[in-house]
Amino acid sequence: MLARGRSVPAMPTDRRSFLKTTSLAASTLAFPAVVKSASPNSKLQVVSVGANGMAFSDIKNIGSHAKVQYVGFCDIDSTRFDKADAEHPGVAHFTDFREMFAKLGDKIDAVNVGTPDHMHAKVAIEAIRKGKHVYCQKPLAHTVWEARQMRLEAAKAKVVTQMGNQIHSNLEYRLGTRLIKEGAIGKVKEVYSWVGVTGNERNKRLAPAPAGKVPSHVNWDLWIGVAPMRDYAPCYHPFVWRDWQDFGGGALGDFGCHILDPVFTALGLNAPTHITAENSGVNDQIWPTNQTIEYVFPGNSLTAGKTLKVTWMDGGLRPDRKIAKMPDNLDLPKSGSVFIGEEGNMVLAHVAGPRLYPVEKFTGFKYPKEQGLSHWHRWVDACLGGEPTTDGFDYAGPLAETVQLGNVATRLAIGEIDQRTGRPLDLKTLEWDTNAFAFKNNPAADKLLTKTYREGWAI
Repeated sequence: MLARGRSVPAMPTDRRSFLKTTSLAASTLAFPAVVKSASPNSKLQVVSVGANGMAFSDIKNIGSHAKVQYVGFCDIDSTRFDKADAEHPGVAHFTDFREMFAKLGDKIDAVNVGTPDHMHAKVAIEAIRKGKHVYCQKPLAHTVWEARQMRLEAAKAKVVTQMGNQIHSNLEYRLGTRLIKEGAIGKVKEVYSWVGVTGNERNKRLAPAPAGKVPSHVNWDLWIGVAPMRDYAPCYHPFVWRDWQDFGGGALGDFGCHILDPVFTALGLNAPTHITAENSGVNDQIWPTNQTIEYVFPGNSLTAGKTLKVTWMDGGLRPDRKIAKMPDNLDLPKSGSVFIGEEGNMVLAHVAGPRLYPVEKFTGFKYPKEQGLSHWHRWVDACLGGEPTTDGFDYAGPLAETVQLGNVATRLAIGEIDQRTGRPLDLKTLEWDTNAFAFKNNPAADKLLTKTYREGWAI
């Protein structure tokens, strides 16, 4: 059994108390303390909330560490334990994560969170407040407010955390970020990032589906969890929930914490100051087919100017390939980023090794040796008292906030379509004050930083 951090009281959720807490904690969030193992030879006893899909991938990879022992699997669908059971037979099953936490208690050292996005913060914060280490799937949280709360709670509890954007530890991203940090293309002037998927590609619906009969093996009330109750339909469970604003974050929520991760890591970014969005049209149910979001960040020693613009595109949108100065017979990848530097450009595909352009400038360039690491094992090792994670909530929180700020800007386009062109009207750029946790120029948009929680499910 491992020693854990102390339990912490519930965070204040009224705005005034929250802002005070945020301000006081701001200077202590950089490196949360690592909780040392009471016995270096003991195993990390882990439970998983979610037993299939991406949760199973995490179960498999976390469980491949020699010092991990599973003590509980939880899923609202009783048909989804088969893969986890095949890997780790004899582990107790649960339907409600709260019951699992209560029944297993001190037998739990760490929690893997692999639920739909809308439940991430609820599960993770409950675990953190009980002093459990947490591995949570991207995009970490469903709202900007939740991402902030997860970061603050983890810092207070001094538990080990990790976001499940596993490519953070892959060779490709580690090499790409290293090249930027070491100045291979000089100071960075601008970044473009994009993904090929759309925000509503899985079911193409614009409104909730007709009610269906809840399968006997699904606990629909627990699946809905914190979200407003709606009738069951197959377009929500088991996976196509990502298209819906109540449950997922569209293309940006799905891939932003992957593709923007090396941008944040390489350039030491934290919070944008300005966000502007344009999209193909959105209502209050689903995410747009495609969107372009421009973030402006404060510059630093790695950037060419006092500010840095990072442009996100999805749904098949990409920047003009000419900006990368690639050979004519090459094209930009379907998903990835291009860093525009003062001395050259780097294309970092999702997921492939970095490429430097123009070719003639980098002929004979010697790439440094780098190695890929297990993202999951890095977290386990940190829980056992090893090196701190580099993707804990101290880092992943601001990244997740940035992703969800983009979704706030996108949702402001609701009902604001130019009838002549079919395109969104020109929306005023949002000015973000991360310390005040508010928009300087659009107080009405502050309500989109959080959401209304179903009775009995508030954080």
